[in-house]
Amino acid sequence: MSAILIKFLLDALFSAIPAVGFGMVFNVPKSALKFCALGGAITYTTRTLFLNLGLSIELSTFLASLLIGMITVYWSRKYIVPRPIYTVASIIPLIPGTYAFSAMISLMDMNTHGVSPELISLFVENGLKSISILGAISFGLALPSLYFIRYNRPII
Repeated sequence: MSAILIKFLLDALFSAIPAVGFGMVFNVPKSALKFCALGGAITYTTRTLFLNLGLSIELSTFLASLLIGMITVYWSRKYIVPRPIYTVASIIPLIPGTYAFSAMISLMDMNTHGVSPELISLFVENGLKSISILGAISFGLALPSLYFIRYNRPII
């Protein structure tokens, strides 16, 4: 049990680092950096937890980004800071870099060595997985703000 807990804590720590780094690159205020770190840790740990429960990476990513979307709506209202300051840095650990890189490598191999069914299959599989994960992140972040912002405003 303690080995699993240590793994989750290390994952949380190492996923907070790129979230803070991304926030620093884009001049996030110093007071918001701790929330960016916490958001990155929450999203990556939540996705890892859902993956360990047997869900697909797309659904796990959607649920993790939905959770951080709801949390950042609360943070943005409480601290009167625009929501993208928290959300953009928090989802950085969820970006599907490995799948996109593998898709591009298989595309380059097709260009260099010729087209084969295996390379086409790798390209399509990794490319669609990348696009699906990016879509899950987008919808997961958009839904809470659409619900909470629209819920408190009149339609007309």
